[in-house]
Amino acid sequence: MPVYRIHRLKDYQRQQFRSAPHASGVTSVKHRDYREGGAVEAPTVYAAWASLQGSPDALAVGDLLETEDGGLSICKYVGFEEARWFVAEPSTV
Repeated sequence: MPVYRIHRLKDYQRQQFRSAPHASGVTSVKHRDYREGGAVEAPTVYAAWASLQGSPDALAVGDLLETEDGGLSICKYVGFEEARWFVAEPSTV
């Protein structure tokens, strides 16, 4: 069964994320906006979300689940969508 690493959105970013308009497609996220939040074992991201509901470790909007191979899913109001870590382009100056 897959193990998902949990990345919690930092509190100072949570309100900004919640008030941003929904955009479909891949969401770009930055490492600095997240903190490690443990792991959960579940067959799917939705099963992971459901297993944590009602507990102090419940996933909130903006939190990420990362698969063992590095795939990211972000929790949004409409469910989970694909996410990618933001990688800055090298400066050419």
